[in-house]
Amino acid sequence: MIYKDSLDRTVQIEKLPQRIISLVPSLTELLHDLGLEKRIVGITKYCVHPYHYQSVKTKVGGTKKVKFEVIQDLQPDFILCSKEENTPEMVSVLEKIAPVFVSDVSSFQEALELIEKLGEILGKRTEAQQLLAKIQLKYQNFKAYLSQKRPIKSAYFIWKDPWMVAGNGTFIHDMMSINRLENVFASKDRYPEISIKHLKLQGNPELLLFSSEPYQFSENDAYEVLHENEKMLTIMVDGTYFSWYGSRLLKAFDYFKTLQEKIEIYEHS
Repeated sequence: MIYKDSLDRTVQIEKLPQRIISLVPSLTELLHDLGLEKRIVGITKYCVHPYHYQSVKTKVGGTKKVKFEVIQDLQPDFILCSKEENTPEMVSVLEKIAPVFVSDVSSFQEALELIEKLGEILGKRTEAQQLLAKIQLKYQNFKAYLSQKRPIKSAYFIWKDPWMVAGNGTFIHDMMSINRLENVFASKDRYPEISIKHLKLQGNPELLLFSSEPYQFSENDAYEVLHENEKMLTIMVDGTYFSWYGSRLLKAFDYFKTLQEKIEIYEHS
């Protein structure tokens, strides 16, 4: 069978994949939730959900740097990569070992389409459709919950030294939009570097979100930014719910509702 991945690359698969390597943490979790645990033979050190995979699955390195020899020895017949994390050079080497599917997701809708496609490729079409139906229901309920909420001008921090935020064209940006968190850096693409001394001149956000990944921010980091910007709310957030585009979406909208309630409490305190 011939498929197209997220980059419109041709991926030719001779038979149903039985030995899968995932270099994408959010998709490792998705494969598990589709019932593919026995067929996953390799993961990255960042594939922390489900937690027990770190002790029972072979780790092939990180997302930026993998051990090609280990991957070769695992004899995979399908490898999952991500445009955002895995370089074209890495993909070029990997596709000499096995068919490589590269994901590139920057919106909620694209995430749904990816789940559907992987369900088809991996022989889990029914499971994928059931998962999608549950996610859509959660999403619609959350939209109804938010209908009376006002947009809040926000900035979402992903890195320190240099300070970096999520801009337009990212999955995080789309998740912010769904949450009615108006991204003050929407005019900038991807993950721009910013100066924390001039936040008021850069959209003057009301709310600052500090993520748990890829950089794990601390309360001290938030205080450092607040020192330069008084009267802004700060909240530490679980980055997986804003940046993972697999089955974590099923839990994301319950998390977002809790987050909205926390923001409301902070606003009135």
